[in-house]
Amino acid sequence: MVRDYLDGLNGHIQIAFLPPYAPDLNPVEYLWAWLKRHALANYCPNDLSELHATARNKLKSAQKRPSIIAACWMQATLW
Repeated sequence: MVRDYLDGLNGHIQIAFLPPYAPDLNPVEYLWAWLKRHALANYCPNDLSELHATARNKLKSAQKRPSIIAACWMQATLW
């Protein structure tokens, strides 16, 4: 079902098969590290909902900065 959907996109989305558990090869682990060490460093929310909203906004801002996303893939040695 997912493969059929991706095939219908004519190559606009590429599939990257990752090992089941290898954090050093998983780009999202580097994105989480960036979020914790840079975007949310020294951030002290008043409650969980504030943390959720701020983390979500920071991740959305990362989407607008291709250099961050590319760095995550490069650190994972997948690009």
